[in-house]
Amino acid sequence: MIDIQTIATPGLGDRSYLAHDGEVALVVDPQRDIDRVTEMVEQLGVRVTHVAETHIHNDYLTGGLDLAERTGAAYLVDARDEVGFARTPVSEGDEIIVGSMRLRPIATPGHTHHHLSYALEDESGAVAAVFTGGSLLYGTTGRTDLVSPDDTDELTHAQYHSVRRLVDELPAEAAVYPTHGFGSFCAGTPASGADSSTIGEEAEANPALTKDEQQFVDDLLAGLGAYPAYYARMGPANAAGPAPADLSAPEEVDTTELRRRLEAGQWVADLRDRTAFAAGHLPGSLSFQLAQPFVTYLGWLFPFDQELTLIGETPEQVADARRELVRIGIDRMAAATGSIDDLADGQGLESYPVSDFGGLAERDPDQVFVIDARTDGERAGGGVRGSVHIPLHELPARRDEVPTRGEVWVYCGSGYRASIATSMLAAGDATDRHLVVINDEWANAADAGLPITTDTR
Repeated sequence: MIDIQTIATPGLGDRSYLAHDGEVALVVDPQRDIDRVTEMVEQLGVRVTHVAETHIHNDYLTGGLDLAERTGAAYLVDARDEVGFARTPVSEGDEIIVGSMRLRPIATPGHTHHHLSYALEDESGAVAAVFTGGSLLYGTTGRTDLVSPDDTDELTHAQYHSVRRLVDELPAEAAVYPTHGFGSFCAGTPASGADSSTIGEEAEANPALTKDEQQFVDDLLAGLGAYPAYYARMGPANAAGPAPADLSAPEEVDTTELRRRLEAGQWVADLRDRTAFAAGHLPGSLSFQLAQPFVTYLGWLFPFDQELTLIGETPEQVADARRELVRIGIDRMAAATGSIDDLADGQGLESYPVSDFGGLAERDPDQVFVIDARTDGERAGGGVRGSVHIPLHELPARRDEVPTRGEVWVYCGSGYRASIATSMLAAGDATDRHLVVINDEWANAADAGLPITTDTR
């Protein structure tokens, strides 16, 4: 009997899988911090003989090579991919024996040119599951614009046919196990939010299976928005073969060195709750609360050629942040740990007010400048009338558009990105502007009486 265990990475919206028959195990799309896999292997008392990649990933660094080398497992990577390491090249038509299980690669181009899905058969030959990577997701498909703008249209058509092929060739009861689609920017359109699905269930609801080809292509292309800048680094790094993850404690810096880094304008990310940051923070530091979106937005904005310094309240908080960051290749970091008052070491803290949409509604719209830090897709659904749309990832290049005097209010969908944006404006700010972060859910804006418009130019 096949048992499939899920290893979720909520911060990146991805999942890895371990399938076993009680003795022998297969691991699919492991992330770089493979200790989560090895701990599960030890608990289950199984032996990993195969590690499979559905594709060369664009949103995280793989742990597949490291896991295969540590366990002696065969590392299954598409034979067409040019890689800088030893692997077991696989292609459609191959049959890989994994204990009493059998693994069958299926070419499913779309998310990438050389994308594979893997049908997993039990000892009777029945297909129990299919690992679909960035092809068939829950209620959507993987995005198709990560390879090259010139390839996007071709890959979108290919994605349509790949998903339909899976449904045509596999039994309706086969469980679907995608890698992406749980908040990852690798999803082409919003996923269904389901925690599980089957081929039959997707056949009834997935847009790739309910729309004609051109309508699917047009809708997917229209829904593609910006994706994190660090994606450009992941594919080449995965093809070269990532080094093992270093999860050791970062170098601890003292208050003198911390102040030097801040005064030099280096990247110092404060992991505390965003409202605590607003109430008092070291001048020049940035608010990156250690919550689910942390790694995506820090990685999107961080200049990878710099060293990162983390401010954490505890060593455990710093360790959790380090784990998140090594998944996307941010390895050079130091830390300062303790209460913010102790880390200040006598220097004054800075602060700015926290409000909500109700607070904004009480202000004279002619007296405030309002920034909407959400994505283009969110903005298209409506925004506060008179607000200026500056998506968070565009703020570094567009901060000159923000007035240097008067009140500046910043909102997003929850307060998380607004806090980052406000801290970026506050860092090294020698202007006379008065910053206010709106720590509130976007759904509350209309209820607060704010005028909402879909004319969001």
